[in-house]
Amino acid sequence: MLFNSYEYIFIFLPLSFFIYFLLLQRRLVLAAKGFLVFASLFFYAWWNIQYLPILLFSILFNYVIGGALNDDVHESKIHKKSLLFVGIIVNLGLLGYFKYSDFFIENFNVVANASIPLLQFTLPLAISFFTFQQIAYLVDSYRRETSEYDFLNYTLFVTFFPQLIAGPIVHHAEMMPQFASRWNLVKNYKHIAMGLFIFSIGLFKKVVIADSFAVWATTGFDHAPVLTFFEAWATSLSYTFQLYFDFSGYTDMAIGAALLFNIKLPINFNSPYKAVDIQDFWRRWHMTLSRFLKDYVYIPLGGNREGDFLTYTNLLITFVIAGVWHGAGWTFVFWGLLHGTALVVHRIWKRLAYKMPRVLAWLITFNFINIAWVFFRANSWDDVIKVISGMLGLSGMVFPQALESEIKVLFSSEAILYGDVMQHIGDTLLVSGWVAVGFIIVLAFSNSIKMMQDNKLEIKDAFLSALYIFVSLLYLYFGQTVPSEFLYFNF
Repeated sequence: MLFNSYEYIFIFLPLSFFIYFLLLQRRLVLAAKGFLVFASLFFYAWWNIQYLPILLFSILFNYVIGGALNDDVHESKIHKKSLLFVGIIVNLGLLGYFKYSDFFIENFNVVANASIPLLQFTLPLAISFFTFQQIAYLVDSYRRETSEYDFLNYTLFVTFFPQLIAGPIVHHAEMMPQFASRWNLVKNYKHIAMGLFIFSIGLFKKVVIADSFAVWATTGFDHAPVLTFFEAWATSLSYTFQLYFDFSGYTDMAIGAALLFNIKLPINFNSPYKAVDIQDFWRRWHMTLSRFLKDYVYIPLGGNREGDFLTYTNLLITFVIAGVWHGAGWTFVFWGLLHGTALVVHRIWKRLAYKMPRVLAWLITFNFINIAWVFFRANSWDDVIKVISGMLGLSGMVFPQALESEIKVLFSSEAILYGDVMQHIGDTLLVSGWVAVGFIIVLAFSNSIKMMQDNKLEIKDAFLSALYIFVSLLYLYFGQTVPSEFLYFNF
């Protein structure tokens, strides 16, 4: 069930809300929480019920291990460390079996000239997210940073449907006390109004903006035989904006839906394309993943405590892991290596205390991010070469026919052609206009989180919310036969 589907918007979400608070109104607290768990499991099983047992096993296993790590009876540090090690290995083993088995088999077949058949698993939905979330819980339990919570609250913490499928990756200290708090058991109309407003913004981002960019990104990456200079840049920028509006749209919808139930999810995006260096970008993009990587990978590796060389090594390892977490493929590994290398270069630059104009810093940062997304999106190295070659002008350049005489006065080249500038991906004016709109939105407008933090809703915001939903539903009705999945469902 997708956040942008009619079933979710008109049936599942309102029914879950009304039944949950109806049970609470009758002081049936355990029944209300039990219902929310049931609704969340139903939401998860909607795609493929055969993977529901995997989620249930993961919850039960981690709850038992977490409880044991919290238990004063097991005072032996060696015993607890062994228990934590087993817990992490089981979680990573489950994730690796489903997500990376075919990747390893493919590479083994190439290296060993073997022909082992692929397992061809369908990736269980959300396994990357709920695995990281529960590993964090186990580590914090080992550090004695968690309190004991009952199984119902823990299950609700993991399965809560707004954040279950694609995050944010929530921390137990942010969520579990909220589910245990009696103050969250009554309707909060301020939360409801803000939740609907943020949800409507996320819906608009996904349905109207992200899915519009998706058409040109998909055509350029997957279907166009060749991309000329402007086509390649339009393709890469289309994906850059598609990914942002798709994932931040999901996060907004998750935050908005959670607020209806008085649950505040952590911020996941803070205008990342306004970043003026790569470290600034990772403080703004997928912030809960960045936090996880810092707290549970980078710092345990040694962080920046052991000198420059090991610091740079730890950064590279952390971001290669980030690449592998996103997908089982060498293009994802290379994407992670690119970002790790960029962070190393940034640290060296800071040590040298060089300064550059803010606009130039933004331009370099954004273009690096945009080019790196090519490796993230491409289905194969051939697609990478096609897009990057086009962006470098190696596949030629097409200008409008009306400019032919003016351009030929300045210079003449066989690589320059005249005609339809973006014939391989779409209408030139439409694509160019949308790219311009994308830049304006991400650079000139306040993000939805800023609006939520200001905590001020006016009458105009209610009209805006209604308008966002109305336009989004029009797009759904006239533009798509079925709602499109969110990109991070693939990871």
